[in-house]
Amino acid sequence: MRTEQLEYIAAVTRLGSLRRAAEEMRLSQPALSETVRNLERELGVDLLERKRSGATMSAEGRELLPHIVRVLEAVDRLRAAAGEQHRISRMVRVGTVNAATVPLLVPVVRRFRTSHPVTQVEVVGAQQTDILRALSEGGFDLGLVNHLDGDDTPTGFESTRLLHGRPVVCVRPDSPLAAGPTVSVSDLLTQPLIAMRAGYVMHRYVHRLLDGRTPSFSYSTDGAEMGKLMVAEGLGATVLPDFSVVGDPLERHGTLTYRPIENDTTRVLLMLQRRRAESVPQAAQDLYEAFVRRARELGGSLTERRTPPAP
Repeated sequence: MRTEQLEYIAAVTRLGSLRRAAEEMRLSQPALSETVRNLERELGVDLLERKRSGATMSAEGRELLPHIVRVLEAVDRLRAAAGEQHRISRMVRVGTVNAATVPLLVPVVRRFRTSHPVTQVEVVGAQQTDILRALSEGGFDLGLVNHLDGDDTPTGFESTRLLHGRPVVCVRPDSPLAAGPTVSVSDLLTQPLIAMRAGYVMHRYVHRLLDGRTPSFSYSTDGAEMGKLMVAEGLGATVLPDFSVVGDPLERHGTLTYRPIENDTTRVLLMLQRRRAESVPQAAQDLYEAFVRRARELGGSLTERRTPPAP
């Protein structure tokens, strides 16, 4: 007995005609008829009553039809599960604005790898608007984006707050800006500023912070990781969420440090977003939950667990 034989019987029953069933199944009518007869011989039952007006289920066939339907439904579930396993083993794509890469993203990916050894994780750095567009189009499974406290969250997405922090000035330890416990806006303006390009939340924040004033010199770069490297090479200072600096290898090794901004109470939120969907691949769901667990381990904040190094 083959699955397609049961599918042919179901098609004939539904359409009431061997001819129409053959057309739908893209078979010749003699081939379909012979396949059904082979099944009847195997079962020892005439499943169909064949008349000039068409084929209908026999009484014996009607008794067996619920069993045939259940078998086909079980096969469909098996195929769906196999398809899901294929999706689990292929890839999960994460778009990120490169915030909290070391304390959050790297540990999550490392743990995910142990439980999903055949699943590839692709991490793509991008601007927030590009991440949201790719999420809506299905190009990303998950997105890590920054929000300023009070920003509206976009519709059509599930948004989960992972971390909250504050903007800090990221500098080298030998920078004049590292001499005090905080950095004023006036002091920040005396140093070359490495700013994020337009489209990043921190670009919008710095523009608001400076309120029309201009630094002594400025650079523009794409993403926190490049900004930190430029700071480490002595090109200036940059402004980032504290959770993008705390635990970074450059900060751990003493190449970078950070200071809060004087009299500033702004909060930055790191959000995990995904498109609302009825069905989510299991691997993407597992990675989503891994991010949430890691954020809980961090207590929602990094700097509440650790204060900046003393000057």
